Amino acid sequence: MAYTIKTFNLSRKFGGFTAVDKINLTISSGEVCGFLGPNGAGKSTAIRMLCGILKPSSGKAEVLGFDVEHESEKIKPLIGYMSQKFSLYNDLKVRENLDFYAGIYSIPVRERKKRIEEMIVLAGIEGEEDALVASLSPGIKQRLALGCAIMARPGLIFLDEPTSGVSPTARRQFFNIIQELAAEGATVIVSTHFMDEAERCDKIAFFHQGHLLALDSPDKLKKNLDGYLVKLDLPDPFNQIETLKSLPFVKECSFHGLSLHLLLNHRDCIAELYKVTGVKPLGLTPNLEDIFINLLRQQDKEERRELP
Repeated sequence: MAYTIKTFNLSRKFGGFTAVDKINLTISSGEVCGFLGPNGAGKSTAIRMLCGILKPSSGKAEVLGFDVEHESEKIKPLIGYMSQKFSLYNDLKVRENLDFYAGIYSIPVRERKKRIEEMIVLAGIEGEEDALVASLSPGIKQRLALGCAIMARPGLIFLDEPTSGVSPTARRQFFNIIQELAAEGATVIVSTHFMDEAERCDKIAFFHQGHLLALDSPDKLKKNLDGYLVKLDLPDPFNQIETLKSLPFVKECSFHGLSLHLLLNHRDCIAELYKVTGVKPLGLTPNLEDIFINLLRQQDKEERRELP
């Protein structure tokens, strides 16, 4: 399978602050890759470097076969990029915004009308063509922004927190469009802090404090969880969580709502946990939040090991 993106210890510093720290990514053509992590994890900085907008402080990255540091101007015409604050013109109508971006992307005049109609259908905004952008809901605005960003029909698309601030229904609609683009052969990089969105990606890159903690498919990440996950419903979990964390057979323990999720050394530890709590644990299939917590634990353990 051909690779669209490869990075080698890619890093970016702002003064003494390291925003992205030696990340190594390989993303194949036609994949939807989710950059998942909390705000400030380094997702947006990584995307801006891969788009050729921001130069790396060290390391290398190849995008579509071009070096991001020395050949960024060759990359930019070949990609679509939707930033967190993509510029739409509120005093223009939907169709006028699309026509403006068709001009920005140098779509030939003879093809422009057809391309604009394609973007209207793709974005699911039929019937809104003559509406002022200022009157649109946040979800429709986001889909219009996507249509503008991919007007040139690029093979590689970067979407930075595209569904921030929109309703769950609008988020699902937006991700349906992303998967449609991938089905047509586009490679899509989308940053998010929503676990349900990441579940729909072919591959997930977990970011935390500038580090890339893992890169794999959701299923493989779940299968590689080191331990056995259980759910425990206790009458007073807040006063018991620290005691549970200290048990020798418990790797981690965290709240999920009012329930506790515990990662045990192995399945046989269920009996030992039952003796301590008097409550029968329920075996669980891990979700991405469980995986993320486990990855943070592993990173913390490695950092402690490196301390003098």
